[in-house]
Amino acid sequence: MVVVLEKNVTEKQLENVIKHLEDFGFAVHKSTGVEQIILGAIGVQPNFDIRRVKILEGVAEVYRITEPFKLASRSFKKENTKIKLGNIVIGDKDVVVIAGPCAVESEEQIFILAEIVSKAGAKILRGGAFKPRTSPYSFQGLGEKGLKLLRRAADKFGLLVITEVMESSQINLIEQYTDIFQVGARNMQNFSLLRDLGKAAKPIMLKRGLSATIDDWLMSAEYILSNGNQNIMLCERGIRTFETYTRYTFDISSIPVVHNRSHLPVIADPSHATGLRDKVIPMARAAVAAGADGIMVEVHHDPENALSDGPQALLPEQFSELMTQIKAIAEVIGRKLV
Repeated sequence: MVVVLEKNVTEKQLENVIKHLEDFGFAVHKSTGVEQIILGAIGVQPNFDIRRVKILEGVAEVYRITEPFKLASRSFKKENTKIKLGNIVIGDKDVVVIAGPCAVESEEQIFILAEIVSKAGAKILRGGAFKPRTSPYSFQGLGEKGLKLLRRAADKFGLLVITEVMESSQINLIEQYTDIFQVGARNMQNFSLLRDLGKAAKPIMLKRGLSATIDDWLMSAEYILSNGNQNIMLCERGIRTFETYTRYTFDISSIPVVHNRSHLPVIADPSHATGLRDKVIPMARAAVAAGADGIMVEVHHDPENALSDGPQALLPEQFSELMTQIKAIAEVIGRKLV
């Protein structure tokens, strides 16, 4: 249920409405917009008469949210969620670029790539220190050593950091080094992890699961939101279909669909979606044109010897070309590459 308060609501009236909602058995989440305060009343109350809330002083409107996800819904929050990190804002007019290797492999590698992506215009450095791999015999990441190298490289070249968290026990460690937690596709429905990340202070990028519907994806975001963390961005990274030519099928249509149904920003990851270097730039162009709030791509200066995902990593000169092209596309649709 959404409770829209009057524009001139007093603090006393606000507290009274919240108290009544809690007494009725609802958990209350407050969203403060530019003009009005909106309360999300979450909970199962069969046959609840919303007139009991409408009559309270300071209440302008009350209506039910029909979507299974409540706090992620555009009905709950009309304005876009804007995530502020340093001098960038994700979810506003800017298109933010996240770039770097799939995994941190060595000090030399991550410092070379941090410099390359920074000079080309990326604002956030990606790189896995803990790597969930299909085979237990594949490179699993450098752990805390990798986190330290990632942080040092990012700081040297003025970048923010995003890296993957795989389990709840890693949250406190990773939080010391990252600016954004990344939840991988295989953990999209790891609900205990999502609940714990809801209590974390830093933003979260939630990747779409391999076979997840858009509702599944948004319901996973709801787990984080309902536990307190409002700074969530979603990441479209392709879904598994019957097509075998590309690694996954890149669902570009999910970008406008999610923007219509939710207030959360959407990032696009064409590297994991296609799995093929020559397909990454065309799909990144399409994602920006479709309204993505950011692009995340893999870049490697020596992909033939990369320890993971070398075939989908852009070469440095390709990444520079990508930046030039998406800058032009962003301007056409009234946005800008930050």
